[in-house]
Amino acid sequence: MSNLSSVIKSIQDIMRQDSGVDGDAQRISQLTWLLFLKVFDALEEELELTRDDYKSPIPEAMRWRNWATDAEGITGDALLDFVNNQLFATLKSLSGDAQRNPRGYVVRGVFEDAYNYMKSGQLLRQVINKLNAIDFNRQAERHQFNDLYEKILKDLQSAGNAGEFYTPRAVTQFMVDMVNPQLGERVMDPATGTGGFLVCAIEHLRKQVHNTAEEATLQNSILGVEKKQMPHMLCVTNLMLHGIEVPSLVRHDNTLARPLRDYTPADRVDVILTNPPFGGIEEPGIEQGFPADVRTKETADLFLVLIKHILKTNGRAALVLPDGTLFGEGVKTRIKEQLLDECNLHTIVRLPNGVFAPYTGIKTNLLFFTKGKPTEHVWYYEHPYPAGVKNYNKTKPIRIEEFDAEKAWWGLEADGFASRVENERAWKVSIQQIKAANYNLDQKNPHAAEVVSHDPEQLLADYARLQLEAQSLRDQLKSILAQSLGAKA
Repeated sequence: MSNLSSVIKSIQDIMRQDSGVDGDAQRISQLTWLLFLKVFDALEEELELTRDDYKSPIPEAMRWRNWATDAEGITGDALLDFVNNQLFATLKSLSGDAQRNPRGYVVRGVFEDAYNYMKSGQLLRQVINKLNAIDFNRQAERHQFNDLYEKILKDLQSAGNAGEFYTPRAVTQFMVDMVNPQLGERVMDPATGTGGFLVCAIEHLRKQVHNTAEEATLQNSILGVEKKQMPHMLCVTNLMLHGIEVPSLVRHDNTLARPLRDYTPADRVDVILTNPPFGGIEEPGIEQGFPADVRTKETADLFLVLIKHILKTNGRAALVLPDGTLFGEGVKTRIKEQLLDECNLHTIVRLPNGVFAPYTGIKTNLLFFTKGKPTEHVWYYEHPYPAGVKNYNKTKPIRIEEFDAEKAWWGLEADGFASRVENERAWKVSIQQIKAANYNLDQKNPHAAEVVSHDPEQLLADYARLQLEAQSLRDQLKSILAQSLGAKA
């Protein structure tokens, strides 16, 4: 791993010398399109050995092996001209669609908004030569690279707003474990980011694969959509490294742009696992594709409506949502009412502060629901910090072992979670209570000690009250002093 880490570090050091690359996000974006082409070429080498009729969707001169692998090959201005005016132009205009030319469709989707930031052909050649030191056909090295890839994704957290694409691995792992996708079910993330949920689902499903037919089923059961170019490119590369041969079912698009009425029964899925963007506002017109009573520009709310809609009956979902959705009113109330009417929102795991630091300090929740039956009651579980930890950060993130208590408590949905019991972390709230609270899902733990409020209005009121009390004490003291002095006189 140290060798591979040093290769990536030296590549980033070379890029820092280039005047065209500005900041971590651009460095990672630049590294990713190069990585994608090298990984794609390595996988093509395997396919050429195993399939007699394999034909690349990329024209011969544009394949990595024919312009990048010769350390003494094309460089300087000639390399820059080739990359900017031939390579990118060709890859952005590859023909085909997800059915007729899925590999070409994947490459075009990855490159349609990609950009070569580097301005020095000599430095670009140095980067390419370093990349060629990695052998993606060696299983051990590929496995190492998966770990390194996780590190690259974590680095995105500190690269400005790009951190929004990274959900901590422990959180995705726990959500996948609890939803427990089965081979043959279609698994979707409608806000894919860099593919963390899909990769976790692939690893979960692959344990159920025992022959080539089952592997083919797995290959066609992973779906996703990502709006932004860089995370889409990272996601597709990530899926290829995890054995998805043609990630053509992960589209570069905005899921919310498709009107709900356009979804057919064939579009519905068995499992949704996602961390939809929150705090975002959609561009004008997007909400017109949604029913009038739940129209809003807020991204997280629209995703909740969409997820409920595209799940099959008995389909299962797990998603990350901020506290604001739980207690929000107006359109949020109607969305929650419909969710509880049409789905069994059986569990909300309340996460402590800092799980998504440094991207956001907003408190978040994991919602688990099944479509087809109305909610009768919601179980809540308050996830504690581990002993000795006051907050999570980049060097001390949340760990999968911390969820052992939830897993032991969880039980089976088939028997209505009959084994679940209330404890200091877990409590149950009836649908009647939630309706009486106007669908406020921000239900506090009745077993917890009274927590100090940090609500600004409450703090101001407390401050004003304390000021009045202090003034009253001062007046009393003055009066006592005055009386005392008068008595002495």
